[in-house]
Order: sequence, then C-alpha cells, then structure tokens
Amino acid sequence: MRTAIGTSDYHVGGETFINRHIDLLFGGDTVVLCGRFNGTDPYGKAIFERRAPLSGADRLALPFWTLWNLAQHATSRLPFGKGKRDLAEFLRRERIEVILAEFGTQALALAPIANELGIPIFSYYRGTDASKALRSRRIQTAYAKMMPRLAGVFSVSQFLLDNLARHGIRHDNAHVIPSGVDVRRFAPTDKDALSCLAVGRFIEKKAPLITLRCFAEATSGTNARLDFIGDGPLFEPARVLAAELGVADRVTFHGAQRHDFVREKLQHTQFFLQHSVTAADGNTEGLPTAIQEAMACGCITVSTRHAGIPEAIDEGKTGFLVDEHDTDGFRNAIRKALTADNVPEMAASARGVAEERFDNDILLHRLEAQIRQTLGR
Repeated sequence: MRTAIGTSDYHVGGETFINRHIDLLFGGDTVVLCGRFNGTDPYGKAIFERRAPLSGADRLALPFWTLWNLAQHATSRLPFGKGKRDLAEFLRRERIEVILAEFGTQALALAPIANELGIPIFSYYRGTDASKALRSRRIQTAYAKMMPRLAGVFSVSQFLLDNLARHGIRHDNAHVIPSGVDVRRFAPTDKDALSCLAVGRFIEKKAPLITLRCFAEATSGTNARLDFIGDGPLFEPARVLAAELGVADRVTFHGAQRHDFVREKLQHTQFFLQHSVTAADGNTEGLPTAIQEAMACGCITVSTRHAGIPEAIDEGKTGFLVDEHDTDGFRNAIRKALTADNVPEMAASARGVAEERFDNDILLHRLEAQIRQTLGR
C-alpha cells in the first residue's frame, strides 16, 4: 500500500521508530513528507519538503492564510498557495493511498489536504505531541477539530491516549502500538558485573542529575560503574557534579553516540537507569525506546512511574519503579537492584517481555494489519 510518512525533520538518526516506518512499512512502498530535509536520505525515497521557501505570491498571501487557517482549523501549520498545490501534485504523482503522520502535530498540517484528496490519514502520538503540546489551548482545539478527519490514531502508550482523553480529545479507532525494538540485534551477551547505563538527552525530563546523584549515593564503597550516553544542556553540569560527588573515576560520559554503540553497551550492561520526570513545560515520555532496547538486552531497569514506563516494567520481575522526583526511593531501588539475589532470573524475564511485547517486526505487522482493516483492504 503506497504510503506517505509525515514527519518533521528528515533524516534524524535518533528517530529509529520513524525511520523504520519509512524503510519498511508495507514492504518499503513509502515516500516522505517532511517539514525540513537535511540532505540525508539513506532509503532513496521520494521526498516532499513542506517548509521550502515561499514564493513571492505566497509571502504576500501569508497573513491572510494564517488568519484563515487559524479560524478554520485552530492552527496555522497548513500548507497554502503554491506549497499546497505542489504537495497535492506530489501526492497524486506518487499515487499515495494512505498517509501516516508521525506525531499529532504533523497530522495537523496534513489532515485537511488528505481529506480534500480523498486519502485516508492516520496519526501516531509519541510523547511531546500528547503532553507538552496540550499545554496550549489552541493545540487542544486544533486536535479536537482534527480527530474527525483521521481514519485512526496510534500511540506508543496508553498513557498518551489517556492524556489526550483528559483534554477531551478522543478517536473511536485508537490503538496502542509501541515503537518496539529489533530483538534479533538487541540481545544479551556476557554482562559486566555492577555495570549501569543511562541513555538519553541531558534534558529536564530525563533528570540525569538525579540519576547521577542517586547512583553515587547508592553505590558508595562499591566497584559499580555508570556510563552515560547522550548530550544536551545538562551534560556539563553532570560532569561537574560527578567530580563534586567523588565518582568521576566510576562514571563515564560518552556524549552522543551512534545506535550501534548504544546496542553494544546495552548488551554488556546489567542495570539500566532512567529517572524520567514530567518537565516544567509538561513534556513527558511516551514509552522510551531505550527502555525497550535495554529489556531486549536483558538489562534490569530502575526507573519511574512516568508516562508509559509502567506499561513496560513489571515491578519486582523485570525492574524497579519509584515515583517521579523520589530520590530516596530511586537511590534505594538502585541499591536493591544491585544486591538482588535473582538478577539472572530478572534479566531473563526482561528479555522475555521484550520478545513478547516489543518485537518491532510483530509491531510493524500489527500496524499494517490495523491500517488495512480500517480501510477494508
């Protein structure tokens, strides 16, 4: 089924879930509708860049269309003028049968033109688009107006669907399908004793400073080590804090790394640490891919009851969870994990759950089947 994948920036190496859809959905019979194209296209796809420079006529018409689209759709994201005509021609020329908009905010821009052309459109909610974005009353209104235009909605976690519903935004054809992980590539190997790993951007919702401080306090007097992979605004403060806490010799900051580097580290790591919290601006996780990858590699996860994480971790069986910002609880959970007498059993259970719930081949086929079923094909 010829599918257009709607996304923001393309190609983004860290967006493995979106890139997998671009590469493999319906046998790879896909094209890309992106906000911006950065010049990298490893899949050889036909690409339409929605935020290309405006024509002279469209620059003059911009104030009118901004007000018109805000009045009609509660958003100014929609294409208009030459950009809209070019997009319509692209969709016709490529014989697009269905559109999958990755992130609800992308669906806002594409749903009206999809309806005009008679192309079914689905949206996939993944985190920020169903948390931080909902702080805006205008986005709430735009989502509510958009829902009847969609053929269906997908989400990586039930938490996000529930969060949308709390704001009065619902769709009768909504399904939870996590991003998943390649359980054939992400698989356990020999584990390094007392090894811990944290993966993700150094930003508020990942709370790397809490993770670091709790690790230092929980593992004092041990040989436990912690590797951080990622970068961001809290990277340097974390390095400074590691020195202040006297654990610089047991904590390694790798910065941003390729996905293969992350996989190799996970394969040899015993414990995965992620103290996710709701940021001040409302930003949350959906269901972190890194946790799914860690489970596939047989890592025992220590994390928080945040967003979709409790939908992945069975407490006491595959990991340990505490409330957000509960530093005493997180420190004790790390200590409990490192001293548990059933670490091999928990690791095997984590791997089993990943195979059962998060195999991305199975999840991809489930997504395809649900789209086909909705469209009666």
